[in-house]
Amino acid sequence: MDKCDDEDWLLLKPKEPLPSQCCASGCKPCVFDTYERELEKWNRAREKGDIDLLDGKRETPMKSDDALINPDCFRAFQLESVNKMTEAASLYRFRVPNGGSLKLSLGQHLVLRGTVDGLEVQRAYTPVNRVNTEGYFEVLIKYGHLLMFVSGTGIAPMLSIIQYITDNEEDETLVTLTGCFRTYEDIYMKSLLEEQSLYWNVKTFYVLSKEETLENLPWSYREKTHLGRLNLEVVKTLVSSKRNAPFALICGSVTFNQDVLNYLKSAGLDQDSCFIF
Repeated sequence: MDKCDDEDWLLLKPKEPLPSQCCASGCKPCVFDTYERELEKWNRAREKGDIDLLDGKRETPMKSDDALINPDCFRAFQLESVNKMTEAASLYRFRVPNGGSLKLSLGQHLVLRGTVDGLEVQRAYTPVNRVNTEGYFEVLIKYGHLLMFVSGTGIAPMLSIIQYITDNEEDETLVTLTGCFRTYEDIYMKSLLEEQSLYWNVKTFYVLSKEETLENLPWSYREKTHLGRLNLEVVKTLVSSKRNAPFALICGSVTFNQDVLNYLKSAGLDQDSCFIF
């Protein structure tokens, strides 16, 4: 693209992160720090009409002795392999170009950024390989996923579990809570659910059986709400959207619990991966 018009520049503009994309653990750089730097670079490139400035080609040429990593920007590394160590943890090996070394100090951590279930997140990890290892580095990542299905007051035990997870900065469990209620007004503990869904690893989804139109809902609820009753198609979509098979927690009436369990089995989960309160 030799020359960009206004529409092209708008397409290239960095997208501001959602609050839920920040893990709130003090990472440096934070996703918002990175966004501000990328936005500043975009503004400078647009002002000068030079698209090459977006990737720094003419601003900061790489020297042969430059460090592979620095605290001010992210760098892409090729993922070489993923080895499953346990049911909840996998060892990720990344290739270091030209057989180099990251030259980290003992105990020093990296901030990794990636997309998990469609959401860009970043977390701090300490490589598990020796500090002088050349050609690669390895990190142990524990991304388990809880898929919660609740009806009415069945939300109570799930909130306790979610708060236990979010209170622990080291807990990387991903949570998707599907709440089934009659209408938007019938959703229990809305303020607490909204607060918890600001965490990077918690998502909420609602199934409203008696709500007539999405236009009656706040904007923030419209994209995460299904109108009608919970059905097999919705459950299959929720299960298939997870990178690994989730563990399902179910709490509601006897009929609700059995229906959800049947849907989950049809979606490919076995009964050992489901727990009914």
